[in-house]
Amino acid sequence: MLAGATDESGYGEAVHRGLLRARDELRVEVDYRGGVPAEPEAIMQALRELARGDAPLIIVAGAGTSEAAQRVAWEFPDTRFAVIDGSLLRPNLAVYEVEQAESAWLGGAAAALLTKTGTVAHVGGDRDPTALKARAAFAAGAQAANPKVRVLTGFAGPEPTAAQRLAARAIDDGADIIFSTATGPAASAVIDAGRARGVRMIGAGDDWVARNADVFVASAVADPGVAVFAAARDLRDNVFVGDIVRRFGLRRPDAVRLSLRAGVPAAVRERLDEYRAQVASGGIKIPAGYTGPELGA
Repeated sequence: MLAGATDESGYGEAVHRGLLRARDELRVEVDYRGGVPAEPEAIMQALRELARGDAPLIIVAGAGTSEAAQRVAWEFPDTRFAVIDGSLLRPNLAVYEVEQAESAWLGGAAAALLTKTGTVAHVGGDRDPTALKARAAFAAGAQAANPKVRVLTGFAGPEPTAAQRLAARAIDDGADIIFSTATGPAASAVIDAGRARGVRMIGAGDDWVARNADVFVASAVADPGVAVFAAARDLRDNVFVGDIVRRFGLRRPDAVRLSLRAGVPAAVRERLDEYRAQVASGGIKIPAGYTGPELGA
């Protein structure tokens, strides 16, 4: 079950792709409920309908699903649940977390190494937990790679006009690379602003370099489809257990990685590869939050 729009920055597409992979490779029957409104009552209603069926595992993805999934898991103790990027657990509920923050940290380092103006920016849409963690990681990565770099950041909400205005403000203030965590129409607005002004961008979630190599120099990939497949495989292999968090970070490059556009200098790639090894091994700690100043939309 996917909560939220099915086309937001490729997230829903990736979730569905992971489910179809489970169907094809694991030979299991699957069902898909997409586009459920990202509201607690709507999420719980959809989950209850699925739980009344005969599926032994229900995989839940999308922002704001953790509390609803925990409640329904309590109501249906004989059904197993997996929440992608959640935070709450139960004996029959596990969390499969794709560590977006790890690739976002590398995105910040890449921005600091590639900027020509010494100023980089983050432009977000909604302040959901994943976007907030990614923003904090991006800022930390940029400042680790170059302590003198200036980082601008702000959240515009879901309105495309506000997102475009915030991106333009960051560009006017000197940013020549923008990291975007906006989704849906707001993401398109930020891309349009960057393309119009000749500013390079760094994406989040999907591989935006593959989608728009003309404007994206890098992308902090975090593929929820890999976690969906892993949950289904754990069930098939009879190793699925609740009350745990399974993490997918840079050690799983099929799930989390920094995608780079062709033409990024070899010296920058080598530096980023060194950082990747340090983040993956735990040698670099990623902060949970950001406490610096913000731009207003």
